[in-house]
Amino acid sequence: MHIQVINFGINVSHDDFLSGATELAPNFASIPGLVSKHWLGDEENKVYGGVYIWESKEHCEAYKAGEIFSMVMNSENHVNPTSKDFGVLEAPTNITT
Repeated sequence: MHIQVINFGINVSHDDFLSGATELAPNFASIPGLVSKHWLGDEENKVYGGVYIWESKEHCEAYKAGEIFSMVMNSENHVNPTSKDFGVLEAPTNITT
């Protein structure tokens, strides 16, 4: 398992972001190796993003080389996007899941 966290500011309203995210969600549902994406939103500070849970680091890397990731990182509505990924510590994770 592999985790990726993407954060960015937005220059649109919360409602506009939510509407766009809801429209785009099916595109993420079909990405190979994506176990789940948890959409994040901090309306007060206008910080949004997602926590992606991948089957493997290779699936995450393939996503980062693709069109959807490029769209996320280069959207005119996203301000200062960042992407950070992490390996999962299996032993303690297995205890808490």
